[in-house]
Amino acid sequence: MGKARLSQEGVVFALAVAMFAVFAVTLNNFLTAGNLIALVRSVSILGILGLGMGLVVIGRGIDLAMVATMVVSLSWVLSMAQTGTPFDTALAYGVLLALAIGLASGILVAYADIPAIFTTLAMGLVAYGSGRAFLFQIDVQNTPVGISWFDFLGRGLLFGLPMPIIAFAVLAALIALLLLRTRFGRFVYAAGDNPLAARITGLPLRPLIVAQYVVSSLIAFLAGVVMAAAVSGMSTRLYNSTMIYDVLLVVVLGGISLSGGRGGVRNVLVGTLLVGVLLNGMTILDITYTTQNLIKSLILLLAIMVDSFINPRDEQTSQQSQGDI
Repeated sequence: MGKARLSQEGVVFALAVAMFAVFAVTLNNFLTAGNLIALVRSVSILGILGLGMGLVVIGRGIDLAMVATMVVSLSWVLSMAQTGTPFDTALAYGVLLALAIGLASGILVAYADIPAIFTTLAMGLVAYGSGRAFLFQIDVQNTPVGISWFDFLGRGLLFGLPMPIIAFAVLAALIALLLLRTRFGRFVYAAGDNPLAARITGLPLRPLIVAQYVVSSLIAFLAGVVMAAAVSGMSTRLYNSTMIYDVLLVVVLGGISLSGGRGGVRNVLVGTLLVGVLLNGMTILDITYTTQNLIKSLILLLAIMVDSFINPRDEQTSQQSQGDI
């Protein structure tokens, strides 16, 4: 299976490079500065969200509330900033809101034994509905002016690279260290690979599950900060888009196993590259939104089928009754 996973990563990376080369040759506007900047921004945001989703999936979960967390927390931050709240204070409140969403999702999954897919789907609806009802009223929130570090994060360059890509790279390095060099990371892999064995060995599975969703929500908030800085605002319409499925496509296509316990940051990187180039190319080709969704859905379905063959789930370890944990 190790060879198969490596092969999947290699195939995905090769496809991304080939697709980029084909688009560069055949599409007149693909290699323009404006399009490459747009590609960089979309890749960085998808990649950051993919890091959070990948962490949860490795632990044998899923977080469908990530986009809602990003949209609601950042929209609230920008709304408070526009009404006179200091930006740093507004950011602190946004972090607390994102962490509260992740904490609620984790508690419901770990302690109330509600399947993660239903918990996070419902939590996203609750977060978005509550935000529109009580925290902000308009669809698009603009960023405040005159905040130098925030403007630099969105449009600045470091070593010749746009700051959104730098932010993605730094966060990817931190998550890689978290997964590979810390006890928390080893516990996540162990719990995702075999929850029953992890419980028998004394791993604190319930707190570990909660921690995964808290980290995922924090990463969603950071993705929102980078996006708001890059595009000078936050649109709540993103919640009703297919962005969460694009994030899932990054994770699954990159090779992180839905059965848990397998994959890592490298998988997110190659998945992000391919999905980013694919979405950008379809946009330049002026493929209709409906057709784009169909293509992405078929690719996601194919990736899930491939994952089921490469990483078959054992009947014993596939039973995830949290009541036994």
